[in-house]
This record gives sequence, structure tokens and C-alpha cells, in this order.
Amino acid sequence: MGKNFYALGLMSGTSMDGIDASIISSNGIDDFEIMQNKYYKYDDKFINKLSNLKNKIDKLDDVKLYLNDLKSIEREITILHAKFINDILLKFKHKIDLVGFHGQTIYHNPDEKISKQLGDGKLLSQLIKKKVVYNFRENDIKSNGNGAPLAPIYHYAIAKKMNINNVIFLNIGGISNETFIDENYKISAKDLGPGNCMIDFWIRQKIKKNYDINGDIARKGKISKIQLDQSLDIFFNNNLFQKKSYDINDFDISSFRGLTVEDGAATITEYTIEILANKISSRNIICCGGGRKNNYLIERLEKKINKKILNIDEFKMDGDFIESQAFAFLAIRSLLNLPISFPMTTGCSKDSIGGIITANF
Repeated sequence: MGKNFYALGLMSGTSMDGIDASIISSNGIDDFEIMQNKYYKYDDKFINKLSNLKNKIDKLDDVKLYLNDLKSIEREITILHAKFINDILLKFKHKIDLVGFHGQTIYHNPDEKISKQLGDGKLLSQLIKKKVVYNFRENDIKSNGNGAPLAPIYHYAIAKKMNINNVIFLNIGGISNETFIDENYKISAKDLGPGNCMIDFWIRQKIKKNYDINGDIARKGKISKIQLDQSLDIFFNNNLFQKKSYDINDFDISSFRGLTVEDGAATITEYTIEILANKISSRNIICCGGGRKNNYLIERLEKKINKKILNIDEFKMDGDFIESQAFAFLAIRSLLNLPISFPMTTGCSKDSIGGIITANF
């Protein structure tokens, strides 16, 4: 079984609205216990600042063009993480062995051998006086992988703990991906396409809210079949369909302009569903990530694939924190020099050990 470590995992997702944090106790292999989950919300001013900068980063040249702005906001992100961590650690009764720090993805393009997450691991270690594991994706990309998805090895641990197999973990975050656990507990994974990213961006742009709560706005709308079919035709007949890994920059809402808020939400939701239905494997499905709360999206997807989708919360796990738990788990594996990605999960040429470990205090 091996020794169990206490690790704190952090995730700031594509919604860019705050930080998920989870503390787990685990051996990094097949045993874990969730000790705590907590969420820290960014204030609206910082959300707008981060979103506005992210919207400017569309290609690699933009990363270079806005380098000073990125460095400045990276420091802010790191300090916010540090304050949140220190608040958690003050109230946690056990000593934390290490912290898994994912950071905020600002640009992801494995074809260009880059996945850029904002977050200064060395500064974070200095501020919290703890060992920090960061930059989880670089080694995988150097090994010809896509740098994503990275949660599958944690999904494997969940499946073992639940004693279930022949199941898909469908994660609907900004981007959607799936992990398949077969009857022998072998894992495979892939990105599927958009998750919440287009719907969220439409809502933020149109009514200044962060997302479509429960899918209620989309439910009121009418799907524009012309714009839906045109957009799907573009997706399925160019290299987007063939891509192995997606960034939210791969998807935009410009082809839906001119629609009402409700009709646009309905059409974009249907666009998302059509892609997921086409690419998802037809197995037993357990859904996690923020998208599982979009009742309209889940209902439409179930109808499209003619299959019931289970919510991971039904298994007494909080689906909001699977990824933050995963990065705590990956941090422990990094410490133990165990691989975090595999040819069948990211396409890397060999099992990849990832994460830079720093103790800058």
C-alpha cells in the first residue's frame, strides 16, 4: 500500500471565477481519503481583469506580446492562492506534506509544444512555507503528449475505491474530456470538445453573468437550425474534429451572433451536445465538473445518446472538486516519481512523470 501523504490540490479552471482546493490523504496509487474541499471566489474586478487578458491570448505570439501583463497577473494569482492556502492550513489539524499547484491555463497548444499555466510555484512555496509541485504538463508535452487530460489516473483511483469498472468518467469543464476504465481497470482518455466554455462566454458577453444556471436561459430559447448546422459543418469538416487536445480558444461564438440571449444559449448548448454525442464512447457514464449542474445540457445529451448519465455526487463525491483532488493526487505521485500520464491518456510516447517540485523556503 505504501505511506499516505497529506496533499493540498488547487485548481483554477476555465471559468476563471475562483480557486478550488482539496486536501486528500493518499498513497498516490490506489488509496485516498478526502479530508476537505473548499472554494475561494475571485472578486468581480479580478475576474474581469483575468477574462479580458485571456481573451487577448489567441495565439503563441500573443503570449509574447502580453508577456509583461501575464507576469503581473501571474504574481496576483499566486498571492491569492497563497492567502487561500494559509487560511486553510490554519484550520487543518494535520501537517500538509505538499501542495499541487495547477495554476490558471492561459494558452494550450500541444502542436506548438506549449501549455502555459499562470502560477509561480517557487513564489507560492516561499509564501506558504510548503513543498509545492507545479508545471504538471510540460514533461508530457516534451514526450509528444497533448498535456491533457491529466485527471485519468485519479479517476482510476476513484473507480478502484468505488469498486466499479467498464465506466466512463465524463468531465464537463470548460473543455469536456472522458476517462474510460475497462473491466480490467486499464485506463484510456481523450478530449471530446467544448464543455461550458462557449455557453459561459455567451452569457458573460450578453448579460454579464458568469454562466447559465441550470441551463434555464437555454431552455427558454429556440435552436437556430441554420446556424447550428453551419457551425457543426465547420467543426466536423476541418482539423478541429481531428484534434486530440483542445483549448477554449479553439471555440468561438461569432457564428451565433445576431441571436437573442435565449436562442443563442439554446443553439450553443445544442452545438456542444452534438459534438459530445458524436465523440463520447458509448458506455456507463458518470459525470463530474461544473457542466453536470447544467440540467438542460445533461437532459439533451441523455436524449441524444439514449443513455442515462449518472452524477458523481450520487456516489458521495462532490463533483465540483474532482480536479483539485486530482492535482493533490498527482502531486503525491510526482513526489513518489510515479507517472501521471500515459500513452493511452494523453498520447505521450511513454509513461510520463510530471510536475516540478520546489521547496523555496
